[in-house]
Amino acid sequence: MDLKGVYDIEHTSTTSIHHDLWPLDEINPKEAKFPCCLVWTPLPVVSWLAPFIGHVGICREDGVIIDFSGSYLVNVDNFAFGSAARYLQLDREQCCFPPNLAGHTCKHGYMHSEYGTAVTWDDALQSSVRQFEHKTYNIFTCNCHSFVANCLNRLSYGGSMSWNMVNVAALILFKGYWIDLKSIIRSFLPFTVVVCLGISLVGWPFLIGLFSLSFVLIGWFLSGTYFMKNLLEC
Repeated sequence: MDLKGVYDIEHTSTTSIHHDLWPLDEINPKEAKFPCCLVWTPLPVVSWLAPFIGHVGICREDGVIIDFSGSYLVNVDNFAFGSAARYLQLDREQCCFPPNLAGHTCKHGYMHSEYGTAVTWDDALQSSVRQFEHKTYNIFTCNCHSFVANCLNRLSYGGSMSWNMVNVAALILFKGYWIDLKSIIRSFLPFTVVVCLGISLVGWPFLIGLFSLSFVLIGWFLSGTYFMKNLLEC
């Protein structure tokens, strides 16, 4: 038996799994194609009161958007609640695609294997899709951010398996790029109108109430994520 030939075949296979990251197409907002990106869009009513809250999805290598938008419903190439307003392209080199337990490039090893690993970016997303097709949607406990966090944990993106609703939201909020001026207006105009109407009709107590609502929402997600972890398990 030609042991050298067998070794060459195995070595070639392992190398292709680790390094065969083909070039991605350009980001094309007009065609709604965002290869390996996180995408965000404002939510009707909710974003009118709290513009930092929105709907988020994650994209395949071909740019198709995938998002969890309802119980047992994962959209593919049909982003719920309108076109993307913000995006952030992620680096596949920061993912862990282990061919076996000894092939982990992240620091988590067994933990990553038990959670669910993938050999490609799209493989990780598809595994999360299969899981969330059986999940009940709840905006406060199991939502689109939970789905994206699940994908990033399967990828061990950035060497982390601690992705959750809060840091996914922070990532797109603070590092995401606006697509165009129209997207900014679409995201903030309803909130501005609500604030102006509220102040004119109710006065400054309306603004205090609005800020209190935002404070309560932020407190809920922070406490549920970091202090009562079982509360927001999806």
